[in-house]
Formats: sequence, structure tokens, C-alpha cells
Amino acid sequence: MVLRNEGFLLLIEGLFMLTVLPVTYLHHGMYAFSMPFSALITLLTGLVLIIATRGHKGEKTTSRDGVYIVCISWLVVSLFGAMPYLLSKSVPNFTDGFFEALSGFTTTGATILPRIENIPKDILLWRSMTQWIGGMAIIVFSIAILPYLSMSGMQLFVSEMNGITYDKLHPRMIHTVWRIWAIYLFFTLLETVLLYFGDMDLYDAVCHSMATISSGGFSTRTQSLGAFSNYSQVVVSVFMVLSGCNFSLLLLSLSWKSFTILRNQEFRNFLFHIVFVSIGIGLVLFFVVHNSLGASFREAFFSVISVLTTTGFFVTDYTLWPSFLWVVLFLLMFIGGCSGSSSGGVKMFRHIIFVQNSVLELKRIIHPNAVLPVKVNGKAISTGGVYKNTTFIFVYFLVFVIGGILLLFTGSDFNTAIGASVAALGNVGTGIGSVGPGGSYVGFPLFDKWLLMLLMLLGRVELFSLITLLSRGFWRK
Repeated sequence: MVLRNEGFLLLIEGLFMLTVLPVTYLHHGMYAFSMPFSALITLLTGLVLIIATRGHKGEKTTSRDGVYIVCISWLVVSLFGAMPYLLSKSVPNFTDGFFEALSGFTTTGATILPRIENIPKDILLWRSMTQWIGGMAIIVFSIAILPYLSMSGMQLFVSEMNGITYDKLHPRMIHTVWRIWAIYLFFTLLETVLLYFGDMDLYDAVCHSMATISSGGFSTRTQSLGAFSNYSQVVVSVFMVLSGCNFSLLLLSLSWKSFTILRNQEFRNFLFHIVFVSIGIGLVLFFVVHNSLGASFREAFFSVISVLTTTGFFVTDYTLWPSFLWVVLFLLMFIGGCSGSSSGGVKMFRHIIFVQNSVLELKRIIHPNAVLPVKVNGKAISTGGVYKNTTFIFVYFLVFVIGGILLLFTGSDFNTAIGASVAALGNVGTGIGSVGPGGSYVGFPLFDKWLLMLLMLLGRVELFSLITLLSRGFWRK
């Protein structure tokens, strides 16, 4: 059953590769065969797996199968997704090709390409497309798979946490997924049109739209959005906010013609962080760095939104700001967007639960007999739910620390080590140090790149699912 699922995934991936071919033939290069050949190999492999496992059609998939499929799928699609980079000689070796592909499909946005403009256009389009595919996949993963895997820390969408139930969305989950995909596609097309009306051509508009809605951050320019006009930066900022929202709530708001999303506590906290932190940074930039109020707030809002949604676009090198400002951005990398979004990170609702529980624990010390439940959207969270989410935050921070220490041992400076660790684990891509805005991961040793790829995968599949897959108990009958 697992092989059959992987076959269908490869078939879909190969079809997406075929959509890049018009750009390949419009911009002939020395290695114009790379995309057609990659598509052919991917499609054939997918067909072979489907035909070879046709006898397993209709078999029931268990929770253990679901975890296995989810975790392995990212590796399989990245393995075949690396072929265009290798065949076009855009990357020098397999590790770099796999790094770029996995970074795309996990919507991390970390790149090993030092000079992006030198890469063929069809390869850059495929690069953005990997993020767009990954963004769609993580939404399905969050909505249709996680709630049915009865494993601690993995249920992003249980009703006690976000105040909605599936029957409110649609009686059949598959229809809900299709509707959310429709919103995902609509936002992508709308952003493409708006960017095309600005200073981007159609190619740049499509690439940046796919990288924005997926919270990926791959750009067609080494300077990222700093290479484009203020108009384009504002448009991208708006759609980065949308990509960081709970797509289920967006669907409810659009379907019921109501303001469901505005009543959601997680969304309100998400907006509060954006506005409050951006205004604070903007004021400091105005009085210390810039003389222009407009430039200060534009850079502040764009940087905060990009980091908080784990997109990773940039318009300026924020590591050149006063140190306490980029430290604030560094801390935001641990938060992430809303649950059910294409963003990475810990997710906003877990921080809400953690902060509430910490405050209530102090009250319980003073009033030991008081019943003080943690509430989100007016609904009490079970003790088990609070425990799972606080444990997740602890494990997340522990993995970040271990990753940073290992990078320090292999020769990275302190800022680069902690910046790369949180950027990979949080699927931000752009960190601090040498991997800050405009930086590249190409100079990292081989061990570091594979370590960072592990962190990307851990951050994308919600930590506990991959940790569970690696445990001995998971494989016992």
C-alpha cells in the first residue's frame, strides 16, 4: 500500500514537471533536456509502482502506515525532484541537489545557490513549483491526516484547539480539501495578476506567487524582493499574511460570508504580533537607521511578516540593523504562523496554550483548590492537550539546541549555527549570520547539510511523527 501511494505521488510530481516544459523550450539552453528527462523518469517510476502494486488496491491504511507514508513521501519526492538540478548542472553534487529539492518541498527556502540569476529559468520555475506543491501537501497533511493519527502532539485540528469541527466545513473531508486547494490556487493566481501589474514580468510573478502562498521564500533574484518595487513588496506582504492564516478558517469565512476568522483567538494573536512588533521595529529604524518613515515601516512590516510566516523573503539585510532588532526577528522564527497554514514553526496556538498555562500555574500556586482550565476560543483544553503541546515546545527547543551545538562543533560561528538551526527547523530558510538575507548554505560541510536536511524534515512533519517513525516501538506488531 505504501509503494502504491508513492507511485501516485511520483505520477503527480511528473505531471507538474511537464508543466515546466513550455519555459524550457522558450529558453533553450545547453542542458534543455534536464526537465523533459526528469519528468519522463518520474512518470515511468510512478507508473511502474502503481502497476506493480495493483493487487493491493483497496487495502486499509492504518495509522502506522499513515505516519510512514507522510514521512517517506517528503524524501521520495525530493529525491526525484533533485534530478532537474543535477542534470542541468545547476548544483555540483547530489547532496546539494537533494538539499535544494528538500528545502523546496518542505517550503523551507534555504538555498545552496550563491548566484540565483545564473540558473536556467525552467529550473528556477521548478524550484518555486516544489514549494507550491509542498505548501499544498502540508495543508492536506494538517487537515486530512494528522487528526486521524492518534499520536501525541500531532493533532493540529482537533476541535478543542481551534473551535471548529469538520462537519461545519463539509460532510466529506475530500470535498473540504478540494475547496481549500481552490482557495490556495485562487490566491496564487490573484497574486500573480497583481504582481504582473507591477514591475514583474509574468515569469517572475508566477515564481514569486507560488513561493509566497506556500510560505516558501524561493526568489528568482539573489536580492529577493529587494530587487523589486515597493508595490511588489506590499503585494507580497499581504499574501504572506494570508499564507500564514488557517486555511480552514479562510474557507469558513468565505463560505459563510462571515468574519469567522476574526473571532479566532489564534488569528487575532497572529495579527497582534505582526502589528505590534512591526510598529516597534519601524519606529526604531526611523530614529536610528532611516530618515524616511515610509521606508522604515515598509522594511519593518515586510521583515516581521516574512519571518513570522516562515516565508523567508527579504527586502534588506536585517542583520545590519541594531543587534536587538534582529534578535527580535530571530525570536519570531520560533513562533510561526497559524495552525492549518502553509507556515512552519511551532505555530501560534501552541504558544497561546503555553503562555496561558504558565500564567494559570502561578494562580494555582496561590489558589491550589481553584479550577482554572486553559481556554482557546472560549473552549477548555484538556489536561492531556495542554501537556502534549507544552511537551512539543520543549522538544522543539531541545532539537534546536542540539542542532546548533552540532553546527558549532563542525566549525560554524555562533550566529550562523543558531541561525541555520532555527531557520531549518522552523522552515524559515533565511536566518542570521552567514545564512542571513542574501546568504547561502553552499559553504557548509557535508555533515552539516545532511543535519540541516534532517531539521527541515523534522520541522515539516511536526517533529513527533518522525521521532515516532524512528522509535523501536513503532515497528513492533
